[in-house]
Amino acid sequence: MVKFENPNGYIEITNNYFEKLVGKAAQSCFGVTGMVNSNPIQSLKSMIKSRADGDNSGQGVIVKSVNGSLVIDLHISVSYGVNISAIADSITNKVRYTVETATDLKVSKVNVFVDAIN
Repeated sequence: MVKFENPNGYIEITNNYFEKLVGKAAQSCFGVTGMVNSNPIQSLKSMIKSRADGDNSGQGVIVKSVNGSLVIDLHISVSYGVNISAIADSITNKVRYTVETATDLKVSKVNVFVDAIN
């Protein structure tokens, strides 16, 4: 959960919201074929969630709050034959823009890990 203060009081945003927001932004980029679970705990969590609501857009996303700004880790799979560097740059820009406009929080870093090529 990310908690920050503004002139009107405190605002708390759940990790679930960030995971879905970032996951959908990343999946909308050209060349991304899907999100990949980053660890066994996230695999179990996404399996339980997918049975409950059928939405796996948050898998492969880890959001951390560090000194008032966000650090986002993305684990993705990409299409074979695409320029991975260009995809990573595109995802970084799209995710940063989406999160900053939706939440008004500063994103300090977006780490993109390509875990699979399809």
